[in-house]
Amino acid sequence: MLLINSQIKTIINEALVEDCYTQDYTTNSLVDSDLIGSATIKAKTNGVICGIPLATEIFHYVDPNLEVLSLIEDGEIVDKNTQIISIKGKISSILISERTVLNFLQRLSGIATETNKYVSEISGIECKIIDTRKTTPGLRQLEKYAVRTGGASNHRMNLSDGILIKDNHIEALKAKGLSLKQGVIIAKSKAPHTLKVEVETETLEQVQEAIDAGADIIMLDNMDIPTIQKAVALINKKAVIEVSGGVNLTTVRKIAEQGVDLISVGAITHSFSSLDISLDIENYIN
Repeated sequence: MLLINSQIKTIINEALVEDCYTQDYTTNSLVDSDLIGSATIKAKTNGVICGIPLATEIFHYVDPNLEVLSLIEDGEIVDKNTQIISIKGKISSILISERTVLNFLQRLSGIATETNKYVSEISGIECKIIDTRKTTPGLRQLEKYAVRTGGASNHRMNLSDGILIKDNHIEALKAKGLSLKQGVIIAKSKAPHTLKVEVETETLEQVQEAIDAGADIIMLDNMDIPTIQKAVALINKKAVIEVSGGVNLTTVRKIAEQGVDLISVGAITHSFSSLDISLDIENYIN
């Protein structure tokens, strides 16, 4: 369940202000302010629904008197034309809320749906799909919630969640005359005891350096299957193994079958397709 905290309330406010929700000249000029009716939000294609608590919060932000009923829960896989939410109250309030609600529902459901495809693809294998920090600025909390709703797990929420030594950090170490191994040792010595140290590796030589330095997690970046196999054998359970780069729905199961622990997929938050969801006014009450 999505917790509507202060950060999410701020996101809602900013989205509505962006849409000038207090100045909907179309609705205000054409729809009587006392006109009451009902509407239904439904999926126009198959997918995993995500964002219902957020949609409810947006409707109530615009008009606390709207009656909003969730017909399903986040995480449910629905077929085309499945009803998701019913709303009753002022038609003007429903129309003012419509686009902001649908924007969030479509986007988060799209992420959850794309994520679920990857999770389903590796079903039966002891390996987790995880996300990245490749998210829409300002919407990371929501998008990572959508990833969880789709059945996957989160990588770092932000830079403070762990130490991840990537290629550019390694180049910076080289500029100081330090090796990858020395960098890992320095990072572990300076890190709080609760933080794990992960190293991005591109070669088997780097994998060995990361092992020797005691890295907690070793990322195998853009390696082909034969190299992944050699790396897994080299690591031999001395560290958690993550694979990143070149992962798609065609390759993900083969990668998971190599005995890796985690597969990070940036595409689930940056290359998904929004789910087609609509809102239709159904009844008017005089």
